[in-house]
Amino acid sequence: MPSINVVDMKGSNAKTIELNDSIFAIEPNEAVMHQMVVLYLANQRQGTQSALTRSEVSGGGRKPWRQKGTGRARQGSTRSPQWTHGGIVFAPKPRDYSFSVNKKVKRLAMKSALSSKVAADELIVVDKIACDDYKTKTMVEMLKAIGSEKKTLIVLPEVDSKVIKSANNIPGVKTCQYNEINVYDILNADKLVIAEGAIAKIEEVYA
Repeated sequence: MPSINVVDMKGSNAKTIELNDSIFAIEPNEAVMHQMVVLYLANQRQGTQSALTRSEVSGGGRKPWRQKGTGRARQGSTRSPQWTHGGIVFAPKPRDYSFSVNKKVKRLAMKSALSSKVAADELIVVDKIACDDYKTKTMVEMLKAIGSEKKTLIVLPEVDSKVIKSANNIPGVKTCQYNEINVYDILNADKLVIAEGAIAKIEEVYA
């Protein structure tokens, strides 16, 4: 089992814990992680882009000039795509970009993402993440003390409005609960900061 140091909010080592092999020490599968990232980004797309085809734009009912004898190219409508104010060829229409993957792939991708963070030494476990008040300064000081001043994903064992709102104003910092984490957010963060209580719950879910 891989072991990792648990630090407090001031950056001091508190203790060492063992991590579950089957979650934090597997060989990362890049293919399934890529698939989950594509899934996440596809599901974020609104799919509301729309434009008008030549049959939907107004006007163009009359043939602009006779077929032959003018010396100009033959034209059937002023709303053909080559005309100003004409329709769009293969115009985009509202569509749903989302797709789904099976549960085994999701679990493997999550374990791969967590294991890759451990392997890259980008996982930081904090014994307890808490704020006495709504103060951004508290969270900034904690991140500085534990060496996570870039893009950071903070994972909590439960909803803590003081921690969440205190971290909201820090650029590049995102908070979530253990049951809301996704592969995209994990891989997108430079450091993954997890409260010790959330580690136990993640192992309970994915073991």
